[in-house]
Amino acid sequence: MKDIVEYIAKAIVSQPDDVVVTEEEEDDGLIILRLEVAPPDKGKVIGRQGRVAQSMRALLRVAAVKDGTRVILKID
Repeated sequence: MKDIVEYIAKAIVSQPDDVVVTEEEEDDGLIILRLEVAPPDKGKVIGRQGRVAQSMRALLRVAAVKDGTRVILKID
């Protein structure tokens, strides 16, 4: 799932080398993905009214259901 977020973010931003995705797994099986981008690209990743971020979260939910886990995407 980390790869999905990284691929989408690198395609959207103007500085793809600054994209960093970290993955943390908690005890209850919850996976937290943190997406870090350059400050000028943060708006591109979030999108107008958060639509891009919502779309990425929806894709992650689908992938998580297939794996039987839960995922949260945090954009820093």
